Amino acid sequence: MKVALVHDYLTQRGGAERVFELLCKRYPEADIYTSLYDPQQTIDLGERIVNTTFLQNIPGAAKYFRLMAPFYFPAFRALDLQEYDLIISSSTSFAKAVRKNPSAKHICFCHNITRFLWDTETYLREYGDYRYFAPLIEQVFQVMRKVDLAYAQEPDLYIANSSVVARRIQTTYGKKAIVINYPIDTSKFVFTKSKEDYYLASARMISYKRLDIIVEAFNWLGWRLLISGDGPERERLKSKALSNVEFLGHVPDAQRTQLFAKARSIIVAALEDYGLVPVEANASGTPVIAYGAGGVLDTQIPGKTGVFFKRQTPESLQAALLEAREIDWDYEDIRNHAVANFSEEAFFSKVDQVVDQACNLNISLV
Repeated sequence: MKVALVHDYLTQRGGAERVFELLCKRYPEADIYTSLYDPQQTIDLGERIVNTTFLQNIPGAAKYFRLMAPFYFPAFRALDLQEYDLIISSSTSFAKAVRKNPSAKHICFCHNITRFLWDTETYLREYGDYRYFAPLIEQVFQVMRKVDLAYAQEPDLYIANSSVVARRIQTTYGKKAIVINYPIDTSKFVFTKSKEDYYLASARMISYKRLDIIVEAFNWLGWRLLISGDGPERERLKSKALSNVEFLGHVPDAQRTQLFAKARSIIVAALEDYGLVPVEANASGTPVIAYGAGGVLDTQIPGKTGVFFKRQTPESLQAALLEAREIDWDYEDIRNHAVANFSEEAFFSKVDQVVDQACNLNISLV
């Protein structure tokens, strides 16, 4: 069986690229395709050949890849993938548009729908100049939405990383999706039953992470809170925090794993589509206190691996913190839950089953 692996663009290193890296390792003989490739800024593909589109020949395109948005769909449609039996795309936007042989199967790991088209205001509001060009951008996006919807019908099967994303795929594209939660490398996290008397928040300091809620809740409680990460909200948050709240900035991976393992709990106040931090906390044997919406509903078991708070308010978080304080946590059980459900082995056990079924039955599963 001849396999092609396709990703939107390989110009950065994020969660979607990490999943694609895993797929590349799983299919070492597969051919790799993407629109733009910058080997210095993305995942390590070793000596593998990366096939790109005509966009690669445009000077500066890899650096300013977001500005290429109107050209990605024709770039992917121009790729010739007729010789492949199986196409696996990894996409938040464009790679799902590739053409295939009618007898081939196309499985799309859809990390999200094309957010800048379908949730434009939320996606672009952090770009200060957006409002000046909004009328022109909206005209272009109206056309692109129609194209995105049409090309979203190309894959035979969608795999979503969470129930939240699966519902978006169904609502926006009219396609059902199988949910397979994305994995972490559980071997990189250390386990200990010996917890120290601090709580930890680990996040980029941007507004939607809602670190302001966490800071205010701990100001009132007076308990020790450590915050790792950096970002544009840091100074504002520091100005609001009392002396029991410590800002660590960016921490090395080795220090981060120790912080995760020894914390009483990891605090997550953001609404995430999936969210790896709660899974990483559990892999360290540490319970999670999280806003009870989005991806954590897939990954956490209330009372066993974590506690949910119902509203994004300091008062609601405080109540959850007090509730968690009364629970006799089984740290080994928390760790075992993460390994059993979110390791790379667990992930590919599910993926292999889905791929085999899609290819061997020779039917569309959606």
